[in-house]
Amino acid sequence: MARLNPYQVPPRGGSISRFPFRMGIVQQRITLADIAEQAGVSTATVSRVLNGKSNVAEATRRQVLVALDLLGYERPESLRQTSKGLVGLIVPELTNPIFPLYAQEIEQLLAPSGHTPLLCTQTPGGTSEDEYIEMLVDRGVAGIIFVSGRHSDTGGDVTRYQRLRDRGVPLVTVNGNASTIKVPGFATDDRAAARMAVDHLASLGHTRIGLATGPGRMVPAQRKTAGYEDGMRANLPDQPLRIVETLYTYEGGASAAGRLLEQDCTGIICGSDIMALGVISGVRAAGKHVPQDVSVIGYDDSPLIPMMNPPLTTVRQPVAAICRAAVTTLLSAIAGEHPADTELLFKPDLIVRGSTAPAPHAMVS
Repeated sequence: MARLNPYQVPPRGGSISRFPFRMGIVQQRITLADIAEQAGVSTATVSRVLNGKSNVAEATRRQVLVALDLLGYERPESLRQTSKGLVGLIVPELTNPIFPLYAQEIEQLLAPSGHTPLLCTQTPGGTSEDEYIEMLVDRGVAGIIFVSGRHSDTGGDVTRYQRLRDRGVPLVTVNGNASTIKVPGFATDDRAAARMAVDHLASLGHTRIGLATGPGRMVPAQRKTAGYEDGMRANLPDQPLRIVETLYTYEGGASAAGRLLEQDCTGIICGSDIMALGVISGVRAAGKHVPQDVSVIGYDDSPLIPMMNPPLTTVRQPVAAICRAAVTTLLSAIAGEHPADTELLFKPDLIVRGSTAPAPHAMVS
């Protein structure tokens, strides 16, 4: 993904000058030692990388390039890779911070191979997935990565993916495949995620536990519902299921909170961190407190979530591992190999923070 930078880098040498784009600012300089310190390598290694020497490990070379980027300087022309081809990256709207995290991770993983990601974001009423597919194919992309696309919609037309393969375009998916799709897929084990959330709340003495999840036709929502049911049967078999289907949005979470509070829930599990923020808002609007009156668990462990008040207990998606597997599989397909048309599920982690506590009046051993 292209990066815009207001700084310029002059020819190689012992230092690199930074030229501010506003007049009146004293010119600053960066030295080889600055880059070496940032990258955690020696100045000699930095010099070899900047001079294009081949006797540098690829991982070390990447460290130096990352250091240049972090310090705010464009790479010298001689270090810029020639693209080996475009890779389409289709993601939902970027208002949910988990999707920029996926996009950034995929971009970083594609960079060493010389492939350039072409980011396509879907927004309600905007360009559709099918329209993006046609544009990408017209541009001769080497492959396509779908993140949380129509492939997870059990009620949608999945023949688009087979048509892509018939045209010789390699593809992989992230975040849940409908059973009718036969392409390599990679996802968090949503069923296990919801089960561990129920187990956590039950261990804190909660009995009236609700689930706020997305539309039931979507595979991730179906799996979370199944995991919630597993947990309730194992921990609280006499309790009714309390499930609200809504949108994966702040507003959806706030609406779900009202409906679950009407059912006297003291613990609410959410299908995303954004929904959890809405649930917390809805709980507070009802005059209750988190976690004293109602415990809330999110899903994703998005950036900045640990900094909210209270810090959100959530189920962390293993984004780096999922992206690494997806990119490796796509690149092998681009190289002419034939990866198995199976879906791999990755184990999530429960991250306990301040939004969960013992149920009101509960005695927890």
